[in-house]
Amino acid sequence: QVQLVESGGGLVQAGGSLRLSCAASERTFSYYAMGWFRQAPGKEREFVAAIKSGDNTFYNSVKGRFTISRDNAKNTVYLQMNSLKPEDTAVYYCAAAPVLGVQAYLYKYWGQGTQVTVSS
Repeated sequence: QVQLVESGGGLVQAGGSLRLSCAASERTFSYYAMGWFRQAPGKEREFVAAIKSGDNTFYNSVKGRFTISRDNAKNTVYLQMNSLKPEDTAVYYCAAAPVLGVQAYLYKYWGQGTQVTVSS
């Protein structure tokens, strides 16, 4: 069982930046692909970014503004979010999967989420 704990959310003005972190309890963290998803009020959960290792990453339309990275020594995955827009407002979840992908059903373990609010 992998436990995931997100942090780093908060309130920021449009154009600002935040870095989300997700710490994993599992010492085999490096074997998992890690993803970030988000869910805005009244909307379905959507894929944001995922990473297996190094340059093996996927992004949705946030590519160019957001960067996903991981530090296996710290069992942590990050999401650097720049040039934030009000439409980025959502609860952001990290998740772990045995394989890299964009579909939520691939991800077996989920964190509780962290709120990101971008004001205009």
